[in-house]
Amino acid sequence: MPFPQDRPRRLRRTPMLRGLVRETTLLASDLIWPLFVVPGKNVKTPIASMPGQYHLSVDKLVEEVKAARDLGVLAIILFGLPEGKDETGSQAYARDGIVQQALERLKAEAPGVVLMTDVCLCEYTSHGHCGVLKGEEVDNDPTLDLLARQAVSHAKAGADVIAPSDMMDGRVGRIRTALDEAGFSHIAIMSYAAKYASAFYGPFREAAESAPAFGDRRGYQMDPANAREALREVDLDVEEGADIVMVKPAMAYMDVIRRVRRRVDLPLAAYNVSGEYAMVKAAAERGWIDEKAIVLELLTGIKRAGADLILTYFAPDAARWLKEAHG
Repeated sequence: MPFPQDRPRRLRRTPMLRGLVRETTLLASDLIWPLFVVPGKNVKTPIASMPGQYHLSVDKLVEEVKAARDLGVLAIILFGLPEGKDETGSQAYARDGIVQQALERLKAEAPGVVLMTDVCLCEYTSHGHCGVLKGEEVDNDPTLDLLARQAVSHAKAGADVIAPSDMMDGRVGRIRTALDEAGFSHIAIMSYAAKYASAFYGPFREAAESAPAFGDRRGYQMDPANAREALREVDLDVEEGADIVMVKPAMAYMDVIRRVRRRVDLPLAAYNVSGEYAMVKAAAERGWIDEKAIVLELLTGIKRAGADLILTYFAPDAARWLKEAHG
């Protein structure tokens, strides 16, 4: 009906009415907190480009995860910084690797939290690329065997979800086979299915000490100009056995999130990445924006676009703000 009979403002008049008809609900349980674990004890070193985020030794990591769990953050994803690096990233799949140590402690001391692990070699290789090299290019197929070893080692240590982020062709299928053959058919795979070669990763590369020593990752991560290709990547990962698919980054790729949501019925994750986090933090520190309002609007927008799960460094703060809002 035309105005004056049709008045959409009627349902915006009070907080109770707005809440009653709200189409998208953001929950703390939607959030996954990325964390960086390092060797040592009693280590909690600030990451300069990501205010509020830290390099954590295993003991401090356990404390942080338990505190976040109490706020309602029930899933984390671990990134490891090893003591040493080599050409093949051997610490990624070492029995006593830093992520493996963290998983064992978290499984014993922080029950009730879903433990996810990033599976990639970039943090562990001396050259900073996501696989083994042939000349100055990443050699796809030999890399798959090492990723599978890393995934199995994480499963043995207690991971609930394996998240390959390397963007090698065929890695989901190889990891699925390796997990099944090792007796871990119950362990889920969350694939970074559409991971773009984005400029938004800068702070992460400082945090993970994973910047490539030469070149870039455009030969294996996706071109930011492409959207149809993302659907092809998602289809391949689903066929190979992914249980959850992911789009990364989130803010500049809302259209891709929406396209993927329409394409698949699997749970869909989106990664609110380090550059997105750092921009909000920098503007908030200068008093240019209201951090709480911006973060909750941003995360709600990602969910509205179609994401079921959101990886975000804001997870504990967002959970706290949501808890305050809902009493």
